Amino acid sequence: MPTYANVPVPGKKSHKPKIFVLDTNIILHDHKAIRKFQDNNLVVPMAVIEELDKFKKGTDALSFNSRGFVRELDKITEGKLFGRDGVPIGKGLGKIKIEPNHPFPEEFRDLFKDDIQDHRILATAMWVRDNNPGTFVALVTKDINLRMKAKAAGMEVQDYLTDKVEEAKVDNAQREVMQMTLPADVMQELAYGPETSVDWRKICREEPKANQLYKFSWDGARDEKVCARYDAVRGRVVLVKTREAYGIRPRNEEQRFALDACLNPKIQLVSLTGGAGTGKTLLALASALEQEKDFDQIILSRPAVVLGNQDLGFLPGDQKTKMSPYLQPLMDNLNVIRAQFRPSSREALKIDGLLKDEKLVISPLAYIRGRSLGKAFFIIDEAQNLTPHEIKTIITRAGEGTKMVFTGDIFQIDQPYLDQWSNGLTHLGEKMDGQRLFQHVFLRRGERSELSEIASKLL
Repeated sequence: MPTYANVPVPGKKSHKPKIFVLDTNIILHDHKAIRKFQDNNLVVPMAVIEELDKFKKGTDALSFNSRGFVRELDKITEGKLFGRDGVPIGKGLGKIKIEPNHPFPEEFRDLFKDDIQDHRILATAMWVRDNNPGTFVALVTKDINLRMKAKAAGMEVQDYLTDKVEEAKVDNAQREVMQMTLPADVMQELAYGPETSVDWRKICREEPKANQLYKFSWDGARDEKVCARYDAVRGRVVLVKTREAYGIRPRNEEQRFALDACLNPKIQLVSLTGGAGTGKTLLALASALEQEKDFDQIILSRPAVVLGNQDLGFLPGDQKTKMSPYLQPLMDNLNVIRAQFRPSSREALKIDGLLKDEKLVISPLAYIRGRSLGKAFFIIDEAQNLTPHEIKTIITRAGEGTKMVFTGDIFQIDQPYLDQWSNGLTHLGEKMDGQRLFQHVFLRRGERSELSEIASKLL
């Protein structure tokens, strides 16, 4: 488990528990965060409770975490008062208490004149520190601006690290395809043999992880590449052939891997990451249309990241009208596929029929909780804007015969408290790596247009 700076390490000689003061965004990000600080004590400022009250209504993740935390706290404190030291959180854990708001020390009152919740939380954290001499006290927040203010005031402050994937693992995920040179006879067996596969022992000494991707070349033809994947069920490295899905053909090796994963019925969970224009959503959608006979429904969705903290309810119109601006990119990809065929062609008419019969549905992601998705091909676009908990909520909706494809760019995140190390898409790749039902592909090269590719690299 990742640890915080100055937190006791298991196995080492323990010392006096530390005190961590939690900001509101920690709870809204993970309502079970209070159980992830080991044996250290926690303080929740009253200003945090006041802020949580604003989020208790609604169906989004923030509202869910707000209600979840309050229920958790109510369960812990049943029949008890917080008192001076707080109440025990659980076996092997520290104590928690709610601390009334306190003013800043005299020397900082002119520095923080605005009476806002962030300043109330920081002032309370400084009061806790000053009233617990000899004890390490730190404010924990995902708000970078508040961290800067705390540092300016001399207050120890830290980020919430428990759900962050190590930077090295994130980098490795972008370099997951192994490139090797094979002897001519092995390459001949892989590319042209009757099974188009070879035993993994002919390629490496240790058995690869499930669905490990390869790019092979051979002596005398190093510029030519053969794509392959390790099939853990068969115990063989199999050739990844160039396939077509509903008129869409891969334009590079990574797209070939992605299309193969989306078309493979044995791989039920796929993660496609990469920059703008790399073809993530297009390949997923084309694969779904190609296999529409195998599924009862094709569902396309993406998180609605709104501006100004306004819920969709503030927008005019019915559900379809409200979601239209957020789901338009999915329609754009559908139109690209439709444009491959004449308007009167069987393929184009089939797309129209699927939309009319609601077998192809573009639906708000907010309504996924509580559903059971059986025999559905579910595409979740812009998944980098989801938290690890939201990703888990979605995947646990999968019933028999369901396939899920998550797409996104972990370096283009629109949520204020997520980054490339803590977002749900990164979390998914790190936790599911090596599972037989899971495949991750990082798409490197943009194929939208030459202009798009240059802008992605230079701007």
